[in-house]
Amino acid sequence: MSLIAEVKRLKRSGVGRLVDTRIKQFEAAGRKSGDSIFNELCFCILTANYTAGRAIVIQKAIGDGFIKLPRRGLAARLRALGYRFPNTRAEYIVGARRHRRTLGGVLKRLSGNELRHYLACNVKGLGYKEASHFLRNIGYKDYAILDFHIIDVLTDNKIIRRPKTLTPKRYLEVECELRRIGGRIRMNMAELDLYLWFMETGKILK
Repeated sequence: MSLIAEVKRLKRSGVGRLVDTRIKQFEAAGRKSGDSIFNELCFCILTANYTAGRAIVIQKAIGDGFIKLPRRGLAARLRALGYRFPNTRAEYIVGARRHRRTLGGVLKRLSGNELRHYLACNVKGLGYKEASHFLRNIGYKDYAILDFHIIDVLTDNKIIRRPKTLTPKRYLEVECELRRIGGRIRMNMAELDLYLWFMETGKILK
């Protein structure tokens, strides 16, 4: 079965309802307070080279500690929760606090790749993938999240050759391939990502 045919099949199944529900949750998250949005930014910093499922557990456990804990205290909390990179990520999250008050203004002022590029260049700990993940999780629908699951699906279906590294230029090229697929089935990047992720993992997370 082709990739497009499989996505269409999943959309008609119960997976389609799960995806629709998750998209609505992302939209609702984007309407919450600035602190909730910053919390989601911290979650996406944690997901780099780490599992989304475990990062969700840690995000719930830490809560407003992303805002309040000192760097060493946050690192200790991450370590106690079994996080893989406690010191580095605590440093990134504490550093990201300088953007906490201005993040809402940036989201209103910028759009498209300019917005993602700004986040990737100005928030240490975010690359294009993590910035895309953050924006998707607060309701933006036009960014691809190119983690290894998505790359595996695209490679296995001979849509792309597996990239050795994902430079910003290569990231945008692969994203264009996903836009082409999405256009054929009238599906935005946020929806398509969830279906492709489900194909690899059997889960609908965030």
